[in-house]
Amino acid sequence: MKVTDVRIRKITSEGKMKAVVSVTFDDQFVVHDIKIIEGQNGPFIAMPSRKMGEGDFRDIAHPINSDTRGMIQEAIFERYEELEAQEAAEAEAKAEAMGSEEESTEEIPE
Repeated sequence: MKVTDVRIRKITSEGKMKAVVSVTFDDQFVVHDIKIIEGQNGPFIAMPSRKMGEGDFRDIAHPINSDTRGMIQEAIFERYEELEAQEAAEAEAKAEAMGSEEESTEEIPE
């Protein structure tokens, strides 16, 4: 089984949840609503879950072993880091464009 697609929807509001992810396996099976959460020891993934009776949550889809969980987590974090780097580069390019725009609009003293 291979991860063939990872789609990330970043969460813009403040809080511990950073993104919601959909992972496709072998171009045939998808799991939606995996969450990237910022924890005390760094980010981690939380599998999709459903609220049960007394406020407990139970995973509705999850890997059976730690190797599979590691594979899924690695694919998600790799894509998330790519997205973060892309957004940082875009923000830097935008800041540079704004800086050069400000320089060209300054009045030249006589």
